[in-house]
Amino acid sequence: MRKVAVGIAVACGVAAAAAAAVVVHRRMKKAGKWVKAMEMVKDFEEKCATPLSRLRQVSDAMIVEMQAGLASEGGSKLKMLISYVDSLPTGKEKGLFYALDLGGTNFRVLRLVLGGKGRGIINQQFVEVSIPTSLMTGSSSDELFDFIVAKLAKFVAQEGPDFKPSPCRQRELGFTFSFPVVQTSIASGTLLKWTKGFSINETVGRDVVEELTKAMERHGLDMRVSAMVNDAVGTLAGGRYANNDVVAAVILGTGSNAAYVERADAILKWHGPLPRSGEMVSCSSLIPISEHSIASTSFLWKNRVANGISLKVINMEWGNFKSAHLPLSEYDLELDAESLNPGDQIFEKVMSGMYLGEIVRRVLSWMAKEAAFFGDTVPPKLKVPFILGTPAISAMHQDTSPDLKVVASHIKDIFEITNTSLKIRRVIVQICSIVATRGARLSAAGILSILRNMGCDTITEGEERRTAIAMDGGLYEHYTEYRKCLVNCLNELLGKEVFESVVLELSNDGSGIGAAILAASHSKYIGCYD
Repeated sequence: MRKVAVGIAVACGVAAAAAAAVVVHRRMKKAGKWVKAMEMVKDFEEKCATPLSRLRQVSDAMIVEMQAGLASEGGSKLKMLISYVDSLPTGKEKGLFYALDLGGTNFRVLRLVLGGKGRGIINQQFVEVSIPTSLMTGSSSDELFDFIVAKLAKFVAQEGPDFKPSPCRQRELGFTFSFPVVQTSIASGTLLKWTKGFSINETVGRDVVEELTKAMERHGLDMRVSAMVNDAVGTLAGGRYANNDVVAAVILGTGSNAAYVERADAILKWHGPLPRSGEMVSCSSLIPISEHSIASTSFLWKNRVANGISLKVINMEWGNFKSAHLPLSEYDLELDAESLNPGDQIFEKVMSGMYLGEIVRRVLSWMAKEAAFFGDTVPPKLKVPFILGTPAISAMHQDTSPDLKVVASHIKDIFEITNTSLKIRRVIVQICSIVATRGARLSAAGILSILRNMGCDTITEGEERRTAIAMDGGLYEHYTEYRKCLVNCLNELLGKEVFESVVLELSNDGSGIGAAILAASHSKYIGCYD
């Protein structure tokens, strides 16, 4: 019996030791996977780093591309497209005007009443419509524009007593079209390529104003497109209508772009006589191009050209900027390779609203696969491209609750991942922060490039100068941490004294309002205001 008892005790001891060994092994394995996950986060953070030295290199490279794009067509990744905005708002515009703002997965139609003689906007209304994915990637240009015009016609039919058009006048519309086009007039432009998830090959090479006009005719909508601009040019015009100091505009939304005022004599690719200036004037002594490697100085829009210097609004299409100095990770390269436009819009793909959430998803998915971040299996929904939107990473990044309950809620609702630990949620917030911080700081580097190109990155002692940049887009407006990071980084890049002379001014729905105002300033009824 004693031997049996001893045997049982030994067996139990062996079993307990084995069980303990299994527990220890599992813990070590789990700890090893956690270490692996943390190494992956650290590696990602290092690849996304944006020290000031790198941001200055990015800015240098962008300025080189800007000047190359101004010198010749096709000479740069930056299109540097010449807008045909030759008649800017004066404040005297009066009447009812419409705008259609197409630039992403949603579009807006709006109307506003201008009071004339400095009274500004008296009344305005808008409606926002989501575009079905099938129309964004379909084969028919007509289907997309018919859908848009049907919504526009419905909106027009609901004008009401506060939005009465002038009798015997055709309604006029400003068309914000936020995709690369080559314009041949203020109301015509040929689509170069689609971006931001659109890929309707039939439309490429066509005049998009003509496509819109034909759709309006099919729907019996009597309306004339008076002006077509992209979102950045529209925002610049709308910002200028409210503030004479505005000389540039930046869009940070689903996509990203910028526009600014340039000297016409710096646009070497322009052939023939210099274009009309569009009522612009220099606000300080102009630096001859031969005396400065960066073309000239800051400008304000006024009533007529100063000193015979013609100026022009340039649509940069800066989303297509690409440089070896951009901090890219393997996740960015994979996203680009699998996108509808591989090799294009690289700058936009690391800093705009359409892509930030997808980058975070790709990092989390790889961590789930390689480091069992969410358990032994990869959650199926974590494999779905673009399931994680930027509004969600904004909410998680800005979660201030002690237990990060907002993070837990979004991870559960979007990926169906339950029971995440607090330390996992903290890592998710960290990844959101890495992605957003890189995007915001690269945006600041882009703004620095514009300011440098205009000579607004320095200030002389005693000089009083104010340079305003109109900012628009949901990413900038709603993602508070992104906006704060951008502003702080620009302060670092410029230095306190120069930074205090620069104003980033939120121009809410500036692109749509700007398009409507430009429709007014290019109206065929100018001079006929009541």
